[in-house]
Amino acid sequence: MTIAAIVSAVALPQLFHAMGAISGLGTALGEAFLPMHLPIILVGLLAGPYAGAISGLLGPVASFALSGMPSIAMLPFMMVELCSYGLISGLLRRANIPSFAKVLLVQLGGRLVRAAAILIAVFGFASDSVGIAAIWTSSLTGIFGIALQLTLLPLIVYRVENARKSDE
Repeated sequence: MTIAAIVSAVALPQLFHAMGAISGLGTALGEAFLPMHLPIILVGLLAGPYAGAISGLLGPVASFALSGMPSIAMLPFMMVELCSYGLISGLLRRANIPSFAKVLLVQLGGRLVRAAAILIAVFGFASDSVGIAAIWTSSLTGIFGIALQLTLLPLIVYRVENARKSDE
């Protein structure tokens, strides 16, 4: 499942970027719909924290190695963010709360970790590769992706869990 998540974390953004190129929107579709986040959160919810964290850490690296995206300046932040999404979703896997709430908590946790990483880079290491404004702009730009995650992921988890129960 980890390998499938990493492959999906590379392929889905490429699909969105291709659609953006065809439509004239460039990378805006990928930035708006956050396609790399979907398989990482999903693998955490279905396979646990180790699979989620490893997928989240390696997905952006594989994508960068194969496509050059995300940019080298954003790669460490994407790695930290997606690793935290995978870890948090995996830790919430067996929590007795609705999947919608799990996805919402994952999103909040991942965004907080990403914000902390950006703040550490800016204030702790005087990095000029990213600014504090990236904390807010990425959330606003990705609002459609957040909505997609909140809608699609609970449905997929529900279907997979029901299929597992019927196989038992």
